[in-house]
Amino acid sequence: MALVKPFIFQVVGYQNSGKTTISTKLIKNLTDRGTKTVTIKHHGHGGKPAVPEQKDSSRHLSSGALASLVEGSGRMILQADHLSISLEKQIELIKFFQPDVILIEGYKYKDYPKLLLLRNKEDLPLLDVTTNICAVGYWSEELNNDYLYPSFSIKDDAMIHWTAEFILKNVHKNDEKS
Repeated sequence: MALVKPFIFQVVGYQNSGKTTISTKLIKNLTDRGTKTVTIKHHGHGGKPAVPEQKDSSRHLSSGALASLVEGSGRMILQADHLSISLEKQIELIKFFQPDVILIEGYKYKDYPKLLLLRNKEDLPLLDVTTNICAVGYWSEELNNDYLYPSFSIKDDAMIHWTAEFILKNVHKNDEKS
């Protein structure tokens, strides 16, 4: 029996660079091809992510519960409060679902393989401080340079196809035989 190790891939860039749009297109592409994909999203806009206020799980949290898990008709929602958990611990938690791929949106300074999205010239310093870049998506032709990586216009579906192929080539590459 093999121990399945999910391939971890990131979509990174500054706020409003298209991370969520690109991530959802990648998820759809991978899922349509039978790849079990889970996601982790960094809420980098300051403050806590919004939760539905009048739901029982939110009421449990506001009463002091550390976490609340709600399940019904095959859907599960986990909410936790007063918790600062590292990306590595989040990855360990989401591995419970036995995915082929863990797609991380954000956490640009982590060292997993990534697609870097550049909106404008002000974003170019990310090329120097971001590690493990596999491809670059750019918003304007003025950013279309001779990068060390494959580069695509954010509007070009070739970016999604190239990235999905890259991910699929790496899925199960590091599985361990037992």
